[in-house]
Amino acid sequence: MNWLVSPVDDLTGKIAVPGSKSHTIRAVIAALLGKGTSYIHAPLYSADTRSALNAAGKLGAKISETPELWQITGCGKSFTTPDGPIDLGNSGTTMRIITAAAALGTKPVTFDGDESLRTRIMAGELASLATLGAKCQSSNGFAPLSVCGPLTGGKAKVDGTTSQYLTALLMALPLAQGDSELVLDFLNEADYVRITLDWLQRCGITVKVSGDLLHCEIPGNQEYAAFDRVIPADFSTAAFPLGAGLVAGKEVRIANLDFDDLQGDKRVFDYARQMNGDISMDNGDVVVRRSALTGGDFDLNATPDALPLMAVLGCYAQGVTKLLNVPQARLKECDRIAAMTAELRKMGAKITELPDGMVIYGGKKLHGCQVNSYHDHRIAMALTVAAMTADGTTEIIDGDCCQVTYPDFAADFRRLGAKID
Repeated sequence: MNWLVSPVDDLTGKIAVPGSKSHTIRAVIAALLGKGTSYIHAPLYSADTRSALNAAGKLGAKISETPELWQITGCGKSFTTPDGPIDLGNSGTTMRIITAAAALGTKPVTFDGDESLRTRIMAGELASLATLGAKCQSSNGFAPLSVCGPLTGGKAKVDGTTSQYLTALLMALPLAQGDSELVLDFLNEADYVRITLDWLQRCGITVKVSGDLLHCEIPGNQEYAAFDRVIPADFSTAAFPLGAGLVAGKEVRIANLDFDDLQGDKRVFDYARQMNGDISMDNGDVVVRRSALTGGDFDLNATPDALPLMAVLGCYAQGVTKLLNVPQARLKECDRIAAMTAELRKMGAKITELPDGMVIYGGKKLHGCQVNSYHDHRIAMALTVAAMTADGTTEIIDGDCCQVTYPDFAADFRRLGAKID
């Protein structure tokens, strides 16, 4: 469904962003790999997390759910054999993590998804799994793909282009037949791996890491303990009400953010402050107001999901904004560097595209036009923020693809005063 976004005067009100996608999907896989019953409170209820929950059920987890609580009884690595491929929709995170988990079993499991998921490269992870004992087949390194174990353990090189490869192996290998050692030359978006390590520790799993996460030792034959945990709010999602408040807010409040959580995307609030954003705390809420933003240089390697929103803020800032060292942003639901460059240029922005980022020359008034979301939820939400004070109406093709991570995005923003039709 296309969206028509018209400019607004002052956004006012409070938003409580939904739970973290990163935490929710890890919780589902950890519960699947345990043998007891785990309780996941306030999970993100979206297309991506539903794909994870459905896949866990297909592999043998017993699931009882309400929107507020998912109760999952796991099966360890004693998976049931699905009837045909497991459809993962558009969830690249689920595909990476559950592929490694399924390689613990002794029967082939096939995974597939939508057209976008079939562009998410898996070759690096499959190569590591093959070294560790799995039999892997794929469409030239992409889905549809199948794996069959058991994982025996051993030493493997891991591609650090996306942190999801390492996360997937760290979650699966504690249940392998033997001990494992993982070695990396580099690692992008390391904070996501720290979230994974936190989940492993909470579930009683032992992993030894060193060399700034570039060397990992994982004992085999471990067991996941069941857990009972509330999912933290998603900082990747909170970036969008933050951005809307900075460009069009009289007073936008964002509730329930835990800045002690390990999510790397909380740094986007630091980036906004560096750009002279008017951000304060009041009774536990983050309060954001329209700001005279200034440009700056930002290393986004740890926060690739922040690139679309940061590109928009760069357009509204005075001076030059450089978004750097984030080549993995090209490997998400779409090539986000190319997509944001192309669509913001349509709106009148001056941008230079770099191999690993963007240079935005701010201060130019944006104008409404037709722009493409590329079926990417973060592109759609970022372009909505860009359109809020542009001249004229902006049509966003497939704007409702944001349901992948934020089903109530349009409704929540309308309550703030946004004009989204």
